[in-house]
Amino acid sequence: MTDRPRPAAAPRPATTAVRGGLARSHHGETCEALYLTSGFVYDDAAQAEATFLGEVDHYQYSRFGNPTVAMFEQRLAALEGAEACRATASGMAAVNAALLAQLKAGDRVVASRALFGSCHWIVSTLLPKFGIESTFVDGTDLGQWRAALSRPASAVLLETPSNPCLDIIDLEAVAALAHEAGAVVMVDNVFATPLLQRPLAFGADVVIYSGTKHIDGQGRCLGGAVLGRRRWIEETLQPFIRNTGPAISPFNAWIMLKGLETLPVRLEAMCRSAAEIADMLAAEPAVARVLYPGRADHPQHGLAMRQMSAGGTVVSFDLVGGKEAAFRFMDALGLIDISNNLGDAKTLVTHPATTTHMRIGPAERARLGIGDGLVRLSVGLEDVRDLIDDLRRALAAARLARAAE
Repeated sequence: MTDRPRPAAAPRPATTAVRGGLARSHHGETCEALYLTSGFVYDDAAQAEATFLGEVDHYQYSRFGNPTVAMFEQRLAALEGAEACRATASGMAAVNAALLAQLKAGDRVVASRALFGSCHWIVSTLLPKFGIESTFVDGTDLGQWRAALSRPASAVLLETPSNPCLDIIDLEAVAALAHEAGAVVMVDNVFATPLLQRPLAFGADVVIYSGTKHIDGQGRCLGGAVLGRRRWIEETLQPFIRNTGPAISPFNAWIMLKGLETLPVRLEAMCRSAAEIADMLAAEPAVARVLYPGRADHPQHGLAMRQMSAGGTVVSFDLVGGKEAAFRFMDALGLIDISNNLGDAKTLVTHPATTTHMRIGPAERARLGIGDGLVRLSVGLEDVRDLIDDLRRALAAARLARAAE
C-alpha cells in the first residue's frame, strides 16, 4: 500500500484507542486481521536460522509472538504511554509473570495488603515457596511503606484503587521509597484503566492489567497485559513468557483489540453513572458507608483526584445488617446480575467476603475493612435511571425483610 501522510501531532487517547498499533496486510482490510495460526513458515533454512538468532524480524511461534497479539500490545502500550507491552492469557497470568520474571530465591517483595484475593495468595503463599520473602503493608500508610522499604527489596506490588474497598495509594511517594530500596514498582491498574490513571507518569516501572475487565468490557474472554520500559519487557519478562507459555490466544487478543476501540466512550458513561449511583446510595438509610474515590467523603479523595481523571466505575458500600442484609439486597435485584466479574457493559454486584476475598480469611478481611455487609457494584452501560430504580427496590425489600424478623 502507498504511504500516507502522518498526522502532524500525536493522537489523543480516543484516537489511539481506535488506530494505535494498526498493521494492515497487503489485502488492505479495514478491521484488524485475526491471525489464527500456531506457527509461521520461512522462505528458506537460512531465514529460519537468522530468525532464531535474532538477526531478522520474523514471527516464529504464536506462544511468544503473533501479528494480532502484537497489534493489541502496541495499541495498549500507546494508550498507557509505555515503551512496550506483552499480553498474557489472563490478568493473573500477567501478575504471576511480572513477579516471577523479576524475583529469585533470596529476594524480597513488599506489597500493599489490599490486593485482589489471588494476587494476595501469590505474594503470601506462592512466592515464599521459592524462597522469596514477602512483606505486607497498609498501602495508605506511608509510614509503613517507609519502614518496609528501609532495607533492600526487589519488587513492590500494589493496586490503586484497591479491590474492593477502593483504597488510594500515593504512587509518587511509594515509587520514590521503592526506588531507594532498589525495587521495581509494579502497579495493578485494573480499576483505573490507562484512561483514568497512568502509573508510569508517577514513577511506577511496570503496569499490569486484567484485560478481562474494562478492556474487553463485554464479558467475552480472558486476557492480561504487562507494560513497562522496553529493556525490562524484552530482557526480563519476555524470556519468562517465551519459556513458560502464559500466552494469550490470537482470538482473545483480537477481541481485546476491538474492545479498546470503544473503551473511552464506555468508560466515560460508566464513570458518570457510578458517580450518580454513589450519591444516591449515600442518601439511603440502609447504607452505612459508601466508598467511591470521586466523592468528597472518600478517605483519599484529594489524592485520588490528583492521580485519576475520574472516580472510576466501581462503587462499594456497607449495608446495615451485615451478611444477611447484603444477601437479601442482592437477591432482590431484578436487573443487576450477581457476578464476581467487573468492568462489564452489564452492571454486576458481588459480596467480596464470600467470593473474591473469601480465602484470605476473616482476620485479614477485617484488617482490610471488608466486612460482611460490604457489597461491590461494578456499574455498566444501562440507563442509570433503571439501575437506580433497581437498587432502590432491592434496598427497600431488604429493609422490609429485616423489619419483619
